[in-house]
Amino acid sequence: MSENAASKPWAGRFAEPTDAFVEGFTASVGFDQRLYREDIAGSTAHARMLARQGILSADECASIVAGLERIAERIEAGDFSWSVPLEDVHMNIEAALTADIGEAGKRLHTGRSRNDQVATDIRLWLRGEIDAIQVALQKLREALLGLAEREAATILPGFTHLQVAQPVTFGHHMMAWHAMLERDTGRFIDCRRRLNQMPLGAAALAGTSYSIDRDYTAELLGFDAPCENSLDAVSDRDFAIEFVSAASILMMHLSRFAEELILWSSAQFDFIELADSFCTGSSIMPQKKNPDVPELIRGKTGRIFGHLMALLTLMKGQPLAYNKDNQEDKEPLFDTADTLRGSLKVFAEMMARLRCKPERMRAAATQGFATATDLADYLVHKGIAFRDAHEVVGRAVAYAIQQHRDLAELTLDELRRFSPAIGPDVFEVLRLDGSVAARDHIGGTAPSQVLAAVARARARRDCST
Repeated sequence: MSENAASKPWAGRFAEPTDAFVEGFTASVGFDQRLYREDIAGSTAHARMLARQGILSADECASIVAGLERIAERIEAGDFSWSVPLEDVHMNIEAALTADIGEAGKRLHTGRSRNDQVATDIRLWLRGEIDAIQVALQKLREALLGLAEREAATILPGFTHLQVAQPVTFGHHMMAWHAMLERDTGRFIDCRRRLNQMPLGAAALAGTSYSIDRDYTAELLGFDAPCENSLDAVSDRDFAIEFVSAASILMMHLSRFAEELILWSSAQFDFIELADSFCTGSSIMPQKKNPDVPELIRGKTGRIFGHLMALLTLMKGQPLAYNKDNQEDKEPLFDTADTLRGSLKVFAEMMARLRCKPERMRAAATQGFATATDLADYLVHKGIAFRDAHEVVGRAVAYAIQQHRDLAELTLDELRRFSPAIGPDVFEVLRLDGSVAARDHIGGTAPSQVLAAVARARARRDCST
């Protein structure tokens, strides 16, 4: 047998070395080395369990644990050489351990396989990523709550079909985004709960004949319990798909939010000012201030959607149990987590420094007859059926359009041409402030309701921490 073949952990079956191109093509160490912390944590727990069960001696366990700690220190210090011929993070660490402590290093792999090892590493890594994402999500939610509280009474035109519909407040609008992010938070909590089952001990696919204690290993690693079925344990990637699905929904929300920031910061809207540090200029047009951060987040959403489709496609045709296809799960998963964390971080910082332009928002709300529905409701309160009131207001709007005036700018005599039920008190409902104040119920845009919604959101946050 050649020296190249003999260096492989599976070399006994093979009579010739791996093709040089195939060796590089099949290796994953270039990207899975970022799992080294999780791999060392899993190996440490596995060694302690083996020693507790009498499969390893206490001295062997101590030597393994100390050796793994030294390897972690070397990797952290940048003093560790990753080998492509050793294929992946697992074999690189095992080979380094054996070179350091000798025979005991070879005993570490007793009762496990790279199949359950990598499945455990990924779950450990993703659990940590979800925790970090929750922190980033909370920072963005706090920024929105602060904005909502500060701008609870700031008038903003509400849109449907991107046409002025009814007046709302900027604070109420921020709370709509907060509601989406609160659902996103719940999805990641649920995803974390489901993934927190431990594959280690499932071995290649059928479990092991050694008298291992999977409950003890799960306890050491902070898992809720071991995976129930060994076949499913090594081949399941539902947790990865579920994570990227939750990430896709969150990125969709951020993309919609980004689109509004892009519109609102344009000269045509001019509702907000983004801090200069989140924008760039033009190489040719000196007046430009481009909202690059929202645009880039809007663009990055597509790559996350692509990763979700890639993982679904990766798994759709696989028979049980583990297949080499599953090596392709890591790069989309890694990039999803990295992109999501970066997007949340910059979004939170950007929103914390966002400046509103209340005068521009209010001026825009006076266009498009935003209080027309309020006039219809006013007529209903006067005893007119809503459908009849709707027609009355429609005719009044048509007249106002001809006059190039808003409804609130018409005189009482002009308004009474369309219904004698209209009285002097009509101007209370045609005012923007009166319109938003009238929506004084849970979920409404009245400033008092916005402040109450902020308080409830903070109470829910405090209860969940």
